[in-house]
Amino acid sequence: MLDQLVNSATMDYLSRGMSAANLRHEVISNNIANVNTPRFKKSDVVFETLLAKELGLFDEQKKVEIVRTHDRHMPIPVHEKAAPTVVMDTTTTMRTDKNNVDIDKEMANMAKNQIWFNAMAKEMGSHIQKIKTIITSK
Repeated sequence: MLDQLVNSATMDYLSRGMSAANLRHEVISNNIANVNTPRFKKSDVVFETLLAKELGLFDEQKKVEIVRTHDRHMPIPVHEKAAPTVVMDTTTTMRTDKNNVDIDKEMANMAKNQIWFNAMAKEMGSHIQKIKTIITSK
């Protein structure tokens, strides 16, 4: 039972979400550091939409839930887990030097990302506290 709690989907989603937020923080910091670099193109991290697709939230067709009822049945295909991806925006230009970093947007994105990370960290702490309570309650 403890193994199910520690290796739960909640822990998996939260840890991947926190990793994505960490990567996004690095990317935004790089964008801010290069705000005055000519021809610099900003980057962003794509994760939430990939995770939603993994969870089947954006599928137009309903997925049929496949369940193995016996060990000798054929294995269920494993879908790849969503991972954060860095994407460069080469389609826009903000200034005559062809740089596309908007410092106000980047600072707002940094604040939003910090709130997002803090929320996931709080949820992770809550989940770990539940596990701790289960362990010490016996």
